[in-house]
Amino acid sequence: MRREDKSAPKAGGRSPREERIIAGFEEIQRFVEEHGRAPEHGEDRTIFERLYAVRLDRLRALSECRSLLAPLDHRGLLTGGETVAIAPVEEMDEDELLAELEGAAGAPDITELRHVRTSAEKRAAEEIANREKCEDFGKFKPLFTQLQNDLNSGLRTTRPFVKDAGFLKADITEGQFFILGGQIAYVADVGETFKAPNGEFDARLRVIYSNGTESNLLRRSLQRALYKDEAGRRITDPAAGPLFADEADDGDQASGTIYVLRSKSDHPIVAQNRDIVHKIGVTNGRINGRIANAKLDPTFLMADVEVIAIYELYNINRTKLGNLIHRIFGPARLDVEIKDRFGNPVVPREWFLVPLYAIDEAVERIKDGSISQYVYDPQEARLRRVA
Repeated sequence: MRREDKSAPKAGGRSPREERIIAGFEEIQRFVEEHGRAPEHGEDRTIFERLYAVRLDRLRALSECRSLLAPLDHRGLLTGGETVAIAPVEEMDEDELLAELEGAAGAPDITELRHVRTSAEKRAAEEIANREKCEDFGKFKPLFTQLQNDLNSGLRTTRPFVKDAGFLKADITEGQFFILGGQIAYVADVGETFKAPNGEFDARLRVIYSNGTESNLLRRSLQRALYKDEAGRRITDPAAGPLFADEADDGDQASGTIYVLRSKSDHPIVAQNRDIVHKIGVTNGRINGRIANAKLDPTFLMADVEVIAIYELYNINRTKLGNLIHRIFGPARLDVEIKDRFGNPVVPREWFLVPLYAIDEAVERIKDGSISQYVYDPQEARLRRVA
């Protein structure tokens, strides 16, 4: 059997290897067009910017790449026209780079065209690329901000797509987040299901991207694009996985309790808003024991408290649950300074200006997994569905 020479020129004059080099460079150029600068290294940068920075370093280092790309390098990226700080690749997080780091840092993968797209894949790519400005992006922007906070705090994680997981068979539903082509994609709406000419069931989606654009593409097209994108990932729901697990993991407890307390403090702010000033916490112990010495503890505003509500939850990660609750009600956090027994100033972090009915609803939405679609609006004193 004759082995295919992947470096041999195609009929169009370029080898698959050269096509791969050009495609990788075009991705970097699109980044520069969107952000007005070259990609940079650093832990404060997104994973995709760091990957593009690694790729650009590699292209600059290979003379054959510079020669091939010189006619396309209108911004002088390969000659340092757009400076990029150099950082060791190994300083990047291994899990983040899992999907594409090997291809970005190694010569074979960055210069090799691994796959020749079928007509269906080309159509899918065209749909993905056909984006337009999202006119009502303002109402979706809080979702992306909240998502980034969840990722930073560990409430959400990203998962790469693998073939044996049967992703192409998996459904895409409203409210899910993905990472595609370096952008976060949010499925804002799923249209009616219909039967495509090939016999498969499909639906038209409205997908909002973190750069303020949107596209109206088919679900199967999004599935194919996510699967073919080596850096494509799904973003987990904050109420899934380690928060409520089937098996115990580090930090999991057989049961946990969300408690809501009301303070008897005579502090002016507390006294004027006593009905809506609540401490929300999570514990696996006895509530009465926790609040026995409240008047000696600045965490409890140096005053006695009363228990307003208790919610029992099972098989939870208490730390993640506490972080989730505090993220939800973060916009209504009480800003008050209390002196401890020694006169030292303390700013408690678990007190919020939130009515009890809003806490009730938040707990129910944590249980059913819908909390990711909501933010707390302090002006309206209620949970508001973002999209």
